[in-house]
Amino acid sequence: MAAKTHRTAAHPAVLPARALNRATLDRQLLLRRSPMSAQDAVAHLVGLQAQNTKPPYFQLYARLADFDPAELSALMESREVVRIVSLRSTLHTHTADDALTLRPLVQAVRERELKMFRRGLTGVDLDRLAAMARELVQERPRPVKELREELLAHWPDADPLALTVAARCLLPLVQVTPRGLWGRSGQVALTTVEHWLGRPAEPVPAPDATVLRYLGAFGPASVMDFQSWSGLTRTKEVFERLRPGLLTFRDERGVELFDLPDAPRPDPGTPAPPRFLPEFDNVLLGHADRTRVIPAVNKGRNGVGNQAYGTVLIDGFFDAVWRIERECGAALLTVQPLRSLARAERAEIAEEAARMLAVMTDATDHDVRFGTFLDFGD
Repeated sequence: MAAKTHRTAAHPAVLPARALNRATLDRQLLLRRSPMSAQDAVAHLVGLQAQNTKPPYFQLYARLADFDPAELSALMESREVVRIVSLRSTLHTHTADDALTLRPLVQAVRERELKMFRRGLTGVDLDRLAAMARELVQERPRPVKELREELLAHWPDADPLALTVAARCLLPLVQVTPRGLWGRSGQVALTTVEHWLGRPAEPVPAPDATVLRYLGAFGPASVMDFQSWSGLTRTKEVFERLRPGLLTFRDERGVELFDLPDAPRPDPGTPAPPRFLPEFDNVLLGHADRTRVIPAVNKGRNGVGNQAYGTVLIDGFFDAVWRIERECGAALLTVQPLRSLARAERAEIAEEAARMLAVMTDATDHDVRFGTFLDFGD
């Protein structure tokens, strides 16, 4: 049964957190596993957060029926998906087409990031640096250390970190395989996305199509939600331009939300099975107001210091953390609940954990436990 969303222009419908939760989970393929391919899922989700190499695989396992990690690895090897810094100046796994369009769209964000390192770039001609770095990485993929040393030879007084950041900000650099492959990986080596894919980047596109795709994967959402997800600023005029073709709602705080007319908005009572998500999953980072997935009491509780852990969605909300350890050849998955769990909830979580261990580890013995491994200092 669909949630009631009738409205008038003067009085848009109010969507409580649970209604927003179910709508977002549906579009994120987290209410039920989808039969779509890994490539189609990466495109639908507008990329996968990928600071570390394993999270994209766990993101797809949580969302796709019969997912095999080898499928995403094969897409990386065939260069149909790539690892590139894009949204929020963060490394993402994108389809080749998105890498060639989204990176130009967010290039201004990367140039703003570069301003933070200008003190270490005194006397550096950025145009020359970009040209030199492009020549180096297109000659052959370069490890970061090698690229930095080559640039330092020309600007020995510059800050080494600032030089490599400048190259990454000025050029659309991809991490080439075997980096990111399931079970193999390798050190980071960089070349330009155009060189890796054998075709030029697209001209800077208008953001309209990206806004619509964002709403399809993360909506209903506000202007600030989109800006938080993309890193872009001053996009209110884009939403105003698109307003005639969109529906509008309000959240419980009165914030205006936009949505596609034909997008799913399930009944808030729709069951949401437990899902194990990696650190920095898309659904945890896709909004300025994250309470539709992260209860206020659990904000910041997916790690301690610089160490982040996986999160468990229970009834659609982040209410547990998890980690996998290897003990004598066995894979041990520990779940630390952040609230009291009913017996039925524990059973569902344990079943989902066992299924994940069977697919996502090569261990022949698996063990699922509930315990404590994080001290939040409460």
